[in-house]
Amino acid sequence: MAPKNTYTSTTLRFDLSEVSSSGCVLRRGRLSLKGREPIDTPHYLPPSSRGCVPHITQDTARSNTGIKGIYVALEDFLEKATDQDLPIYNTPAPLDQSRLRQFTALHRDALLVMGPRRQPPVQGRTANTDTSIAIQTSLGFSSLRSDDYVEAVQKLNPDIVLGLADYEYMKRPGVKRLEKMGDRTLSWTQDMLAGLRGDGDRSPGTALFAPILPIEAGQQSNYLDQLKEDLADQTSGIVLFDAASVNAIPAEMRSMPRLSLTEIRGPSGVLDQIALGLDIIVPSFVGEATDAGLALSFAFPISGRPANGQRLQLGINMWWKSYAADLTPIVDGCTCYTCSKHHRAFVRHLLDAKEMLAWVLLQMHNLHVMDVFFDGVRESIKSGMFESERDVFEESYERELPDGTGPGPR
Repeated sequence: MAPKNTYTSTTLRFDLSEVSSSGCVLRRGRLSLKGREPIDTPHYLPPSSRGCVPHITQDTARSNTGIKGIYVALEDFLEKATDQDLPIYNTPAPLDQSRLRQFTALHRDALLVMGPRRQPPVQGRTANTDTSIAIQTSLGFSSLRSDDYVEAVQKLNPDIVLGLADYEYMKRPGVKRLEKMGDRTLSWTQDMLAGLRGDGDRSPGTALFAPILPIEAGQQSNYLDQLKEDLADQTSGIVLFDAASVNAIPAEMRSMPRLSLTEIRGPSGVLDQIALGLDIIVPSFVGEATDAGLALSFAFPISGRPANGQRLQLGINMWWKSYAADLTPIVDGCTCYTCSKHHRAFVRHLLDAKEMLAWVLLQMHNLHVMDVFFDGVRESIKSGMFESERDVFEESYERELPDGTGPGPR
């Protein structure tokens, strides 16, 4: 393992060990913010719905999972016609505390990361403009102006804010659009940095993760030049929307923590991103699996290849009727609350009865699987075995999760 590099800003510290081999750039580090529990990386942040991980309360998440932070989307809270009417902006909070944290009842030592859009976002019906991005709120499709986003950060005080990027989900930019993307993103990044230097009573102590656009480095060269030359000392990290864009990160900023909003469909995608040098991943497939009635069943590293040569499933479809009388844990050897206290037949019964507890128990199990998975990844990097153990994982498991066969919870 290479010696540690330490990156520090006014808001965070990132201690990083890095090792490169066979085209992989593996990173193992620790992200620390004042008053928050340190996060060993690589790690994940679950996406939230209005500030809560779906199906479980904040107390349940704290006592029965290893979650150390969450990703929150501002568009989840833009539920009124005018900002003055938004409940989240009118939540009482001491000057040194976050209104967003108070509103969502998130524990004080958990990391709070805010971005403009959900993960994954809903494809917009309108285009971004020079001053705004397209979003979807509970009132329908709308837009979020750069100055309104800055104001939201000033009022809500998240620990980390992801900068606005001129990027539209699932839309391929045209030639003319490419010319604007870097200029708009640069302007919005400058707006945010000016807002974070604020001089009001509630000046935010928020770290900015600057976006790298999901286009070729040469197509955003002016933005990247400005970022590294004029803005790097004011930013605290990087956010990417396509893991392949990691190569566009300026050399001067490569010791900063990297957060990925790349859409992935399973653990193989997570391993792909880790091999590219991503530090924090926001995977949506965990909640999607829970909604579908799937119990995750993968582990890293895997102890050995399947004896029969068949690939293992990444998850168990708990809707199968064969589990109606199965009194074994969901996954043998799993130490999560669900597997320790209940059996497959009980979870199958709850699903069949459309009891909310079914999805609560599945979510606790699935998050525990992810906690153990990332523990294994970090240990594998430390021991120098990541690449070989990744090869065994890819050869042993299916690439994608199985389909759910029952109705979701909503």
